[in-house]
Amino acid sequence: MKNIFSLAIVSSMALVSCGAVQSIVQNTFPYTTNVLVSTGVPTDKEVSSTATASNVQTWVGGNNNAQIKDVRISDAKISVVSPTGGNLSALKSVKIYISSNGTSEKLVASRTSIDTNSSSLNLDLNNDTGFLDSVVKSAGLNVRTVYELKNQTTSDMNLKVALNFSSVPQR
Repeated sequence: MKNIFSLAIVSSMALVSCGAVQSIVQNTFPYTTNVLVSTGVPTDKEVSSTATASNVQTWVGGNNNAQIKDVRISDAKISVVSPTGGNLSALKSVKIYISSNGTSEKLVASRTSIDTNSSSLNLDLNNDTGFLDSVVKSAGLNVRTVYELKNQTTSDMNLKVALNFSSVPQR
């Protein structure tokens, strides 16, 4: 009887820990891309750069069959990769849109009236987009970065856009 009771407790603990690990693993997944801001880009004009990422299957194993739901943007940040010691003072505004094959573009993060000499900046999240399951779980994730300069850059600037998405396990 003791063996059956002990086995039941150990089995329950293993199942609970597997669910906890699954929740942690699937809770947040990242996407990063680089955006090149070339010298000669005019000021006060929106410029767009698009990059395609592998989809969520990279992190959770499989397109619309991925065992996650309620995907939302949880964090968005832009930072200067080069030149070393560079800052974001030339930027006036930034908008980040995502889309995928068969889905419409959605604004997920932005920042207007940028006024910083910092090398990185957290962007404001657009919580009006709702759940992003259909975008993130489809065949390819496209991230379009739209930026506007208030000052021309004196050298090429490489920016890193880092997005984090959160989800819950699908049961």
